[in-house]
Amino acid sequence: MSDQSPFVWHELVTTDQPTSGEFFGRLFRWTRREVDAGPFGTYTLFQRDGEDVAGMMNPTSDTPGKGSYWHSYIAVEDIDECAQRVPSLGGSVLVAPHDVPDVGRVCVAADPTGAVAHLMQPLKQ
Repeated sequence: MSDQSPFVWHELVTTDQPTSGEFFGRLFRWTRREVDAGPFGTYTLFQRDGEDVAGMMNPTSDTPGKGSYWHSYIAVEDIDECAQRVPSLGGSVLVAPHDVPDVGRVCVAADPTGAVAHLMQPLKQ
């Protein structure tokens, strides 16, 4: 990993994309571009000057947490190895590693206190 921040993506999970999108779009002067995410419904990309800066999605059956909230993805070099270590450190894997097309591999883990971390192994550029 490089010396840059390991936080690589920010995502809003919301039960009301139109309302949340309008609020944050106007607050930060972001535009929005909707993408068909198949069985997950609509995924919205927030953009600034044509560049993707964050995402927004509806909760899914395996989305940790209740209500609407922001979370960030932390970059890891080997997500499968990282997920395998979680239980030995007293944590739990909430969402197993899986591929996200054109993005990389993601998973969700919780530490022994229940603090949730979203992990991402980005595609190699």
